[in-house]
Amino acid sequence: MSEEYGGALHTRFLSGLALAPERAAVRGPGWALTYRELHERALTWAGTLLRAADGDARGGPGTVAVLADKGPDAYTGVLAALCGGMTVVPMSTSFPASRIRQMLDAAEVSAVVADETGRALLAAATEPGVRTPPVLATEGGTLRADAAHALTAPRPVRPEDTAYILFTSGSTGRPKGVRVTHGATDHYFQVLDTRYPFTPEDVFSQTFDLNFDCSLFDLFCAWGAGATAQQLPAAAYRDLPGFAASAGLTVWFSTPSAIALARRTGGLGEGALPGLRWSFFAGEALTCRDAGDWHRAAPHSHVENLYGPTELTVTVTGHRWSPQDAADPAGNGLVPIGTVHKGHDWLLLGEDGEPAADEGELVVTGPQTTPGYLDPADDRGRFLERDGRRWYRTGDRVRRVRGEVLAYVDRLDAQVQVQGWRVEPAEIDQRMRDVAGVQDAVTVAVPTPDGQNALVGFYTGERLSPAVLVRALRAHLPERMIPRHFHHVPAFPLNANRKTDRKALRARAAELLNPTRS
Repeated sequence: MSEEYGGALHTRFLSGLALAPERAAVRGPGWALTYRELHERALTWAGTLLRAADGDARGGPGTVAVLADKGPDAYTGVLAALCGGMTVVPMSTSFPASRIRQMLDAAEVSAVVADETGRALLAAATEPGVRTPPVLATEGGTLRADAAHALTAPRPVRPEDTAYILFTSGSTGRPKGVRVTHGATDHYFQVLDTRYPFTPEDVFSQTFDLNFDCSLFDLFCAWGAGATAQQLPAAAYRDLPGFAASAGLTVWFSTPSAIALARRTGGLGEGALPGLRWSFFAGEALTCRDAGDWHRAAPHSHVENLYGPTELTVTVTGHRWSPQDAADPAGNGLVPIGTVHKGHDWLLLGEDGEPAADEGELVVTGPQTTPGYLDPADDRGRFLERDGRRWYRTGDRVRRVRGEVLAYVDRLDAQVQVQGWRVEPAEIDQRMRDVAGVQDAVTVAVPTPDGQNALVGFYTGERLSPAVLVRALRAHLPERMIPRHFHHVPAFPLNANRKTDRKALRARAAELLNPTRS
């Protein structure tokens, strides 16, 4: 490397360190780490992790899984891996052990940062005779952070090096690993720096799990400005205005589901969130009603709807809400997703695969695009070669609202968003078919009265109790991917092409979830 690359993801943290070394970089209930403390801790852990990875003999700096609840160890682990020039793989401790095992193997993990919960899960995920990566933990791990091996500075990386591996639901019955490069995150945060004047005085909500790509926004927008990332405990929603005031929140980012939750707990009163300067929502469709209600509660805040699949690095479009949006410019009750980030080209493809003027599948090419999945077989059908460039097919049908402003219409496939998580129903179907007594299965999603998606699983074969199905699925799937309702049918309805009539099943699911009164 003739000249060191200055856009590595960890340099965002170094910017914050220079701006506010004694300010809290991240904090949660009962704890906080200043930029100086987190920097020293991360460099020490990075040295330890690198020594473990070098012993792995797989070549390269290694891959580090972070398997810990949100707290000092998890945040240190993420930064330590990046400072060591390694690839970080955040994992949720709410996932079943079998899924953790799949991700460890797919990412070829060299070492694991784990807390007590993570260590127990890792033990459950370890099969006899199968190699277990060394574990760095503050207590009870096979690795102990040793200051004698601390790095003096972060290691250099290249733009094409993978910073993160994030797993999404896969249609083949296993999660898909998405590679996110330093070059992609560099472009992403350059766009955000230009658009949003964050300062060291800002306090960001840190609502997203660390294995959710939007957590990169929470942490690295805050750290790039020398601001504080505030972990949001679940109890905060009981009195969101009170928590926001006591924590000094100025930047909010969550899925739109949080708006419905705040409404139910009485947290959306007029002027209830006066301290917010910026409010961002992503991961699900944002309704005009929800955006308007949030703005009334946070009247001094810019409200933005962000959109982007993991394969396009967190978010790739943005739309700033205004009172004029209450008139429903998209014609479907949803806030537009906005304009595509600079440096990217995009097309709307019609059903014939050719560019369409006003509505079609959104395909994007540009610097935020993933180089591909961990398993190249997963690339099939998701990328398009056109004009000598590689385009990502989002699978989302969008339409022009005006000029370059886009609005989400619907999905072109069965993929759905559930509480912000991208879910492939086919993965659930595969696991249901593995349950003894089940012959075939089809999972559909239907909207609930609060505007969110709920999963309903239909199956043939023996009639089983919901408890039996839930118990079997929990062994392999995250909780959010387990259907809320199950319904036994003697056979699936068929359409005119003699294929399973998913439209009819969705209609039946809607009846089950929202029975009409006679």
